[in-house]
Amino acid sequence: MRAVGARLATLLGPGDLVVLSGPLGAGKTTLVQGIADGLGVRGPITSPTFVIARVHPSLSGGPALVHADAYRLGGSLEVDDLDLDASLDESVTVVEWGEGLVEGLSDERLEIHIERGDDGERRLVRLRGVGARWTGAVL
Repeated sequence: MRAVGARLATLLGPGDLVVLSGPLGAGKTTLVQGIADGLGVRGPITSPTFVIARVHPSLSGGPALVHADAYRLGGSLEVDDLDLDASLDESVTVVEWGEGLVEGLSDERLEIHIERGDDGERRLVRLRGVGARWTGAVL
């Protein structure tokens, strides 16, 4: 999952919204760790479940990584309280458990759904680009 995240980071830039979904233990945070490595941001990258959102500044002059977790949020009003849209244009914003909650932040987003394989080791990763930003992108 880390390698997938690092590869994805080569496609991401300021203004990109990534929405992650999948069951507990699927590898969402590990994917974000790979994205962070690829973007060259300050870490460590840990699950933001209890702090809800963290900003990881770039160490290389690139965009910051905003890493949020919507697992404990009760709805779109609580998402609005996070002000994720305030830094959306300058950062790469990745939201775990964001499906059904954060789509209103941008008409363009990358939706990633992760499933665990039957053996518990393999992962099935489905990517769906939404909006003109992702039209024709090789994912």
